[in-house]
Amino acid sequence: MNTVFVRAKSICAKPRQVALTLLTSLLLGVSCWVAAADMSDDAISERIKPVGGVYLADAAATAKPSGPRTGEQVYNGACIACHGSGALGAPKFRDAAQWAPRLKQGIDTLQKHAIAGLNQMPARGTCTDCSDDEIKAAIEYMTSGL
Repeated sequence: MNTVFVRAKSICAKPRQVALTLLTSLLLGVSCWVAAADMSDDAISERIKPVGGVYLADAAATAKPSGPRTGEQVYNGACIACHGSGALGAPKFRDAAQWAPRLKQGIDTLQKHAIAGLNQMPARGTCTDCSDDEIKAAIEYMTSGL
């Protein structure tokens, strides 16, 4: 009786081993085929490309100017951040009382302080790409009529 049982067990075990071996071979073959098919540079680039991007709605307005900017353009692009509200003690736009002590020093001194920075005002008032003439034009724009 032991012999029959052993034979039956060994006969049943072989189809399972064969099936598992075939299944394993099939899965390895498919995975190698898929991996080999997608290894081109284009396929890799497609898989790792960013899923999104950044779009600036007003990108045209931030383009580099083709020539010197006016005082108004410089003011609206950089100076307004502090001089529009008086932040950090900046004299407000065209406020005669706040600009009077500074104007007494002369436009050259104002320009020198604006370029080099003074107290809480950073150099060039954060307009790092402004020329000296553009800084002067912005000062004249902020103080015109005073």
